[in-house]
Amino acid sequence: MDPLDINRRYFFGKAAGGIGMAGLASLLMPACNSASRQEVLQPVPPTGEPRVTFPNFTPRAKRVIYLFQSGGPPQMDLYDYKPHLEKVHNQEVPESVFRGQRLTGMTAGQTSFPVAQSIFKFQQCGQSGAWMNRELMPHLSKVVDELCIIKSLHTDAINHDPAITFFQTGFQNAGRPSIGGWLSYGLGSENNNLPAFVVMTSNSNGMQPLYDRLWGSGFLPSKHQGVRFRSGPDPVMYLNNPNGISSDLRHKTLGHIAALNRMRHAEFGDPQITTRIAQYEMAYRMQMSVPELVDVSDESQHTFDLYGDDARQPGTYSYNCLLARRLSERGVRFVQLFHRGWDSHNDLPEQLTARCRDTDRATAGLIADLKQRDLLKDTLVVWGGEFGRTVYCQDELTATNYGRDHHPRCFTVWMAGGGARPGMAWGETDDYSYNVVRDPVSVHDFHATIMHLLGIDHTQLTYRFQGRQYRLTDVHGNVVKNVIS
Repeated sequence: MDPLDINRRYFFGKAAGGIGMAGLASLLMPACNSASRQEVLQPVPPTGEPRVTFPNFTPRAKRVIYLFQSGGPPQMDLYDYKPHLEKVHNQEVPESVFRGQRLTGMTAGQTSFPVAQSIFKFQQCGQSGAWMNRELMPHLSKVVDELCIIKSLHTDAINHDPAITFFQTGFQNAGRPSIGGWLSYGLGSENNNLPAFVVMTSNSNGMQPLYDRLWGSGFLPSKHQGVRFRSGPDPVMYLNNPNGISSDLRHKTLGHIAALNRMRHAEFGDPQITTRIAQYEMAYRMQMSVPELVDVSDESQHTFDLYGDDARQPGTYSYNCLLARRLSERGVRFVQLFHRGWDSHNDLPEQLTARCRDTDRATAGLIADLKQRDLLKDTLVVWGGEFGRTVYCQDELTATNYGRDHHPRCFTVWMAGGGARPGMAWGETDDYSYNVVRDPVSVHDFHATIMHLLGIDHTQLTYRFQGRQYRLTDVHGNVVKNVIS
């Protein structure tokens, strides 16, 4: 090889080990010169595969469908029933409730913080007697006995981008692997013809943007990043053959490219090259598997009755829920749906009604469909946003209208199937749905619990990067065993 024909990555990759060992030798000179010293210190190389085999104990769930409601659903208008708010409606929130906590810049300048009770009526539903907004969630209220409702989740972030990033990666700063990437890295896929991690989005009119890094692989090998399925005739970008190129010609071309890449890998040892080879091969296999997957015309009328007629329309939340079931039954490990539009700073009654109309039937239909196919027992369904909403009104409070600001101190999520304990509510908030008063659950705890249901000890699924072992839960997280059946 021409000594001048090297790139920056190759140079630093080869040089770093020698420079580091020279520095270590200068610090440990007596030990290095000792004739009795037999060990040779070696740098720990990065790895493309986990050092521990997963699952490392019997899993309750084999796969996850994560229904992420982007924007922050209002817990006291949906699941966290607070009759006390009727008594104190339009009164100022007491300082004893605020406790000097941080507010966003959107409401920190308000001179008044009046309590806004929910205008919607709650009812006890199912045999569990769970309180729910049945008015807006008539379908979900019928399957409430399948839900494990966690009312005491709390987060560290108060604004959308760091809050969503925190939920996706366990860190508020961008650049870390997403939860789906971690699970792909640890568990892989059950289907060689489909990726382990698939993402779909809906309601493009939602105010908050979604970035590809939210389902990225971070410092993990890039084959573990989520593959986004789009609406329309071309669900995966660049999957179809270009005009004038036959499948046979493309297959041969990919074979030649793979051969060149293997030669390059033998020369430089860059793990990203093997990832690129694997991605080309996956793309070719997906040419056969994806068209059949996204064609829902073979579904029965009974199925469309569960999800609603919107399930026939690609790009809708209902269609994505149906596709999530089809992906899960084909062995895709982690399917994540993002539905935007829950950020109700004003006109909350109108906006919340629209979001529930988008999602209620399909969410309940997904649970019922998984159960009738005997898939719910080992498929974990997760529903929730990045934070909750405030009990006080943002801007003007009227008899029929109000808005709510971001609230990280307490909010509601739920799980169903996959070993989550059905028909229960965990945790409790105060009378204002403002602070957790019993059984708090952090984002790291929530991640640790999801991984536990998949048979993963969250402290063992790690990846070495920049000199230390990283994990989804960092140095935090405790499994919430009470929500496991």
